[in-house]
Order: sequence, then C-alpha cells, then structure tokens
Amino acid sequence: MATVQQRIIFGLKVRQFRQEKGWNFEELSRHTGISISYLNEIEKGKKYPLAENQKKLAKALGVHRDTLTSPALTKQYGPLGDLLQSNFLNELPLELFGIELQQVVEIIAKAPDRVNAFISALLGIARNYSLRDENFFFAALRAYQELNMNYFADIEQMAEEFTQKHQINIEKPVQYGDLLRIITAEYQYTVDDQGLARYPELDRMRSVFIPQKRTLMLHPGLTEQQKAFQLAKELGFVVMGLKERPLASSMLRVSNFEETLNNYKAGYFAVAILINSAAFKRELDGLFSKKTWEEATFLQLLGRFDVSPAVLFQRFNIISKDFDLHKIFFFRTLHRTPNDYFQIDKELHLNRRHEPHASGLDEHYCRRWLSIDLLRELYRQGEAGHGKVLPGIQRATFANTGEEYLCVSLAQSGAPDSATNVSVMLGILMDDNARKSIGFIDDPAIPRTTVNVTCERCDIADCTVRVAPPTVIQRRDERKKTLDALRKLVEK
Repeated sequence: MATVQQRIIFGLKVRQFRQEKGWNFEELSRHTGISISYLNEIEKGKKYPLAENQKKLAKALGVHRDTLTSPALTKQYGPLGDLLQSNFLNELPLELFGIELQQVVEIIAKAPDRVNAFISALLGIARNYSLRDENFFFAALRAYQELNMNYFADIEQMAEEFTQKHQINIEKPVQYGDLLRIITAEYQYTVDDQGLARYPELDRMRSVFIPQKRTLMLHPGLTEQQKAFQLAKELGFVVMGLKERPLASSMLRVSNFEETLNNYKAGYFAVAILINSAAFKRELDGLFSKKTWEEATFLQLLGRFDVSPAVLFQRFNIISKDFDLHKIFFFRTLHRTPNDYFQIDKELHLNRRHEPHASGLDEHYCRRWLSIDLLRELYRQGEAGHGKVLPGIQRATFANTGEEYLCVSLAQSGAPDSATNVSVMLGILMDDNARKSIGFIDDPAIPRTTVNVTCERCDIADCTVRVAPPTVIQRRDERKKTLDALRKLVEK
C-alpha cells in the first residue's frame, strides 16, 4: 500500500507532465481511458493507481513508468520533495489544525516556483540557526494551545471523572500520599522516592519512568508538592492511555510530535487533578469581586491548593472560559543568579500576539517588568529568601503601542543548592471585558509602569534600569536617515 508521500509525489509528476503537454483532465482521460474524477484524485495525492493504470499514464505522458513511481522529484518540485521526506513535515501535526497534507501540497503545486523558493528559504533559515525538529514541535504545540485558548474540555472531563471515582475531596489540597496509594494499588506502580539518589548524573531530573519494571523513580530532594505533581502527571499518562511519552521529567530529546503533545496533556491532567476547576473558579470569584487588590488573598490560593506557583498559574487557563477574558499572556522567567542572567523560557499568548514576546531573542529583557523586580528582590534577600514566594501586581503600559496590561506575578526561590530562581506572570489586556470581570483593576494603589520587550528595542531615554544600549533602535534610525537622504537626493 502506497504511503501518503508516495501518493503525493506520483500525483505531482502526473500533474507536471500533463501540463507540459498542455492537456486538461479531459484530454488525459481520452488518452488513458481513466476517468476524469479518478485522475483528479491521483493528482491531489489521494489515490495511487494500480500497475495497469500506471502503465497507461506513463505511455500517454511519454515517460517511463519508473519515472512516475520513483521517489525523486524533478527540479521544479525539488524543494517540495525535500520537505516531504523531512521529519519536519512528516511529524507536523496538521490534523490538529484541521489541515490535510494533500491540501498543503495542492497549494504548493499551483505556484511551484514561488512557493518552493519560500520553502527553500525556510529550510535554509532552519539550518543556519540550528533549529531542530523539537523547535518546530514546541512551536506547533504553542499554536495548538493558543488555537484552543489553552482549555481542553475532554481532559477536564477525564480529570473530573478520576476525581469522583477515587473520592478525592476537592475542598482540600490533594496529598502525595493519596496519589501514591492510587497509583500503586490500582495501577500496580512501584514508586521509589529515593531512586534517583543513586544516579548523580541525573540530578536535574525530577522523575524517571522505567517501563519494564513499571517503576517511577523520584529525585530525593523533591518537596511533597513536587512529588504530588509527578505522580499526578504519571497518572495522566496511564488514565488517558498515552503510549508515546518521554521517560524523564525533562524532555532532553524529542523524537516526534506525539510525544511532545502527550507530555503536555499529562501535565494538563495533573494540574486539573491538583486544582479542581470548579473549586478554583469559586476562589477567583472571591478574588475578582474585591474592589482593592489584596496580596494576602492572592497568596492564600497557594495554601488553599498546596501547589507551586507554576502549577497555580497553569490553572489560570480557566479564566478565558469562565470569566470571558481572552486577551491574555503567560510567561515564565528564570534568573540564573551567578551571572545575573534573565531568560524568558516559556510564553503563551491567547487570542492575539501580546507583548512581551521575546523568548527567542538573545537580548536583555526589560528590567521594568514586575517579574524581574520580584526575582531581583529574592536575590537581594540571599539565604533569607530561600523557600519564599513573593507576590506582586502592576499595570504595565507598553511603550511602543500604549496598550496596558494588568500583570500578576509570583516569584519563588530555587532549592538551597540551586542557582536559579523562577517567576511566573499572567498579563491581562485592560479592555472592557477585563474591567467587567476584575473589581480591583482600577485600584489606585496598583503601581503603574511603562515597559518594553528588551533594552535593545527600547527608546525610553531616561530609563534608570537599562542594561544594554538600544542597538536595534539605533540601527533602525540610521537606516531611516539613509533612506531619507537617498529620497531627497533623487527628488533634487
């Protein structure tokens, strides 16, 4: 049976040779005795003809049959052939976005020269910037999350059924011990909470799953919160029947998109187990109904569910569905304290492309953002800051567009032996919907700050926290001066 790639390549060749003869489908049908509808299906890559029809097509088109069946494409479609045989296109989850591979190929086939040049440019960029398959996989996953507003009703339903089946009290924090009993008694797992202590080279891993022994090995330094999350995520793989999966908590190497997607689904399931959506909505109803910002009430959410800031902020995914807040962004910032280096390592934008969007830039992130302030404060506290969680809020106006966001953030220190602190932030565009839903949004006590993406792209002249010159702005201005001078010379 022919593969999708074989059908597509065969169809492209038939299309090319037919067009070179100047024939339409009716004329090709007359020369081959093959129906017009079937010829159309062949060229679209939906059908692969039997040997007898292959011979008829080759004879009518004046080529050898091997020319049609060979995987090699002619020069006209060469870049497309490279793309079809690359892991990138084979693994790209087009079906998640309601797209068939044949549809993509059909678009390309209508203007092969221009589109193939574009494809060649994309592949060249990928090679020049050393982009691996996982870069595309993670980008596709973010697009999939954004397309669905990061809310998946099917996973929510499975998590709800799991909670009810095991009589988990949603009014209390989910305990590690409860999940341990479930995963060992019902799913015959062995959980070794000291297992990774014997493997110092895996010190950065929080967990490793050994499928042959059905054993989950945990890092000995994990807190009860972190161990509960690892078990809840492992339960996600089992309950949802996700076979393609990473064996370690950190995805060091990604082999295919399904593995990337399943890892995300299991994490989503874990968050839905640890923070019940209905219970979280009730807590947010209380928080958002207040006319003034109450830091203590916000911090109580952590204690109420006994989760880390990262898990808590993932659960804010319900605000699009339950509070009609769609124009939001999430991002996570790391502060590597030995060299005072800040990095936005995760970001997600819902409904539109928001600021900041800088996780791919090798530049200095704007130090005016609340998350940076909180991380700096943790660093200033030194050992006294270990184990602390610092909350904060700000109204951030983006310098270039004037758009204003309500930003809420939590920063948490790493373990005593860790050199990295982490902050997570939720940004909500301050539009009419936000003002209807959030009672404290115009609280005058909330600090207001003008922000930007990076120092290199910022033209705020009197910034006191700038750590790099505005080189991107300077190059833009220099180019503008050159273009203006050229225009004046031509006009003169």
